[in-house]
Amino acid sequence: MGLVDRFGRVHDDLRISVTDRCNLRCSYCMPVEPVWYPHEHLLHYEEIAQLVRLFARQGIRKLRVTGGEPLVRRDLPLLIGMLRGIDGIEDFSLTTNGILLGRFAADLAAAGLSRVNVSLDTLDHERFRRITRRDRLDDVLAGLDAAVRFGLSPVKVNAVLLRGENEDELETLVEHSRERGWELRLIEYMPLENDGSWRPERVVRGDELRRRISRRWPIEPDPDGDPHAPATRWRFTDGRGRIGFIDSISDPFCSSCSRLRLTCDGILRACLYDDVECDLKTPLRNGAGEEELLRRIRDTVERKGQGGALQILEQRHVRPQSRTMHQIGG
Repeated sequence: MGLVDRFGRVHDDLRISVTDRCNLRCSYCMPVEPVWYPHEHLLHYEEIAQLVRLFARQGIRKLRVTGGEPLVRRDLPLLIGMLRGIDGIEDFSLTTNGILLGRFAADLAAAGLSRVNVSLDTLDHERFRRITRRDRLDDVLAGLDAAVRFGLSPVKVNAVLLRGENEDELETLVEHSRERGWELRLIEYMPLENDGSWRPERVVRGDELRRRISRRWPIEPDPDGDPHAPATRWRFTDGRGRIGFIDSISDPFCSSCSRLRLTCDGILRACLYDDVECDLKTPLRNGAGEEELLRRIRDTVERKGQGGALQILEQRHVRPQSRTMHQIGG
């Protein structure tokens, strides 16, 4: 039957956060002084695998492991191996800030991970330190090199460009990505409360970015792009790679959203921008059967709204949410 909401959207993509902890402090992701969940509140790896098997039987085909920073969770390659063997999963990736990727890339590849998305908003050391509140750019670049070396490809690099902060680095990021075979994904600054700094005027729109890129490297829509993916994919007409755009503000993809999110403490969320969610951890630990868990999952999917991003954009301000981005999962 699958997981279909009241708007007819079929959900086949599950984002799994394994921790809220992170070794960076990016301002658009978390408060300056975050409060971490106690370790005992987190789902155990066996519990995550049990839930993923249930989701896979309901049509989930894509998995992405996220955080926080997932690689700070101990023995993460063990979880990767557990999830890789689940029937029905066709696409399996990891989103990371890259700091620990150099250490774990070989183990992740051996465990069966397909590819990685690495967050990188700047190639300037001072800006990196200012945006992330940590001086770790060299570690991220080393992690990207390791991902390429061990075949975690295509390596995708996620960049958020902020007006007045780093939008002048667009061409540098594009050139660097083309030279190294990365697929750059440019993400509009998302309207999440986090540190309270989101403003519409700080958003650099995707159409502006495409115009700037085309002046130097002509691009065209990629006919092989996934219409249900959050990123619209374009290709360079000289044949040297592709680039993705997540226009979450100027062109929200709510109408084709196929994603669900499982937080590290066992909460299923139907939308990044909406507090429609349910607790799966408590009934799981209390011995609930699959029918009870599936009833909770289906009820959450059916309560999913038409689009939390659309409502935020209509109101022109961020609605308070119960969780910040590092607690939800990317």
